Amino acid sequence: MRAKITIGTRGSKLALLYAQKAKEIIIQKTELNEKDIVITKITTKGDQIKNVRLSDFGGKGLFSGKIEENLKNKNIDVAVHALKDLPAIETEGLITDNFLERNNAKEILISRDKRKLKDLDIKSIVGTSSFRREFQIKKLRPDINCKIIRGNVDTRIRKLKEGLYDAVILSYAGIKYLKLENEISEVFSTEEIIPSAGQGIIALQCREDDMEIISLLKKINHDETYKRAHAERNILKVLEGDCETAIGAHSIIEGDNIVVEAELFSLDGSKRFYEKKIQKIEKFREVGIEIGQNLKNKSNNSHKK
Repeated sequence: MRAKITIGTRGSKLALLYAQKAKEIIIQKTELNEKDIVITKITTKGDQIKNVRLSDFGGKGLFSGKIEENLKNKNIDVAVHALKDLPAIETEGLITDNFLERNNAKEILISRDKRKLKDLDIKSIVGTSSFRREFQIKKLRPDINCKIIRGNVDTRIRKLKEGLYDAVILSYAGIKYLKLENEISEVFSTEEIIPSAGQGIIALQCREDDMEIISLLKKINHDETYKRAHAERNILKVLEGDCETAIGAHSIIEGDNIVVEAELFSLDGSKRFYEKKIQKIEKFREVGIEIGQNLKNKSNNSHKK
């Protein structure tokens, strides 16, 4: 094993916590110790572009591109990503095939006076930079105004408290990692709001020819999360999902079955297509492809009408 392993991550507080978690689990499950693993911060384009939708500037790759570049150039050995921020199609020469145990995938609402979504005033302003979340919120409360909000979790909560928004919608996993659960006003069930594919999953990426690191990461891969990640990501691969495509996808494993549900919105959010399938667990890859294909067909057929 090489003398030092370098983990690359974004520099946000949350991203650094994810990288630290990966480091701890590598130490727990291998012969490596604290001094063998270095975490290095990488500033991404997504961190630099503020107050606009990422989809206007190239989508999810803005958070991962710079980190992947460092991985390809051998400046780092392992990249740690929030899986939901990774483009569905793998970058050539790299492999994302190992995952830490999934955290809570649900969405949460933080409002200024701890009100739930149904109790917000008419035409309240909810902050989100995601088309998916915007369309989902409007399905529950058509009168709500969604306004773009960017920045890390602390920044978003600060903007809320400054009165720029009445509420913001965020992922439970990030809030929990940052120990901000006391800020939560409402936790949405995955039936109310289907999360982003891979939400709550920390993904570990490496070079596809780096056998040493691949065998190391296999030791820490969480099998159930691995199956759920691939099922959900395969939906995106079929739909070529990115930030400008509003897709929700979520899976659970129940006994010998995997239960997967997904929704796809039309570009303006006016139409919603939904699919749910239960499949034997060993068909975790196929079920994602099948759901993606069904959603694609439904969407295409609606254009023809």
